[in-house]
Amino acid sequence: MTIGPDWIPHRRASDGELVGWIRPAGEAWQAMSLFAQPMTDPADWDVTEDALEHTTLTWMADVWILERDGRDIRVRLVEFRPDAEDGSPGRVLVKTDDFGAIDVPYELIDLPWPPPAELRPLRADDGGGWISAPAPR
Repeated sequence: MTIGPDWIPHRRASDGELVGWIRPAGEAWQAMSLFAQPMTDPADWDVTEDALEHTTLTWMADVWILERDGRDIRVRLVEFRPDAEDGSPGRVLVKTDDFGAIDVPYELIDLPWPPPAELRPLRADDGGGWISAPAPR
């Protein structure tokens, strides 16, 4: 999904941080995350705004799983930015998880924005996410 011209950026009132968008959904509105995914069902404006005001960006520090070459790889988000208004493409940059160690090799992987379905948050059924990463290419 890409950001439509009718999407309204929402910046958190407390610090001005962009936390998502509100888009029209028929006669209602829908809160959309920074990854252009629905955060609410279509609802009144105040419900969608409230959802965005109370979202945190801590999910950016979480472990994610990237399916690559038939394997699930633990990754961390390094950078992401949506498509720019001037038409330049966005990107999502992830790195294989180094488990916080400075001497573990890692690989940077550039993905399009919004991220493909192969990138997803770590789930409870991932067995703790202790999935081996491939050696850097």
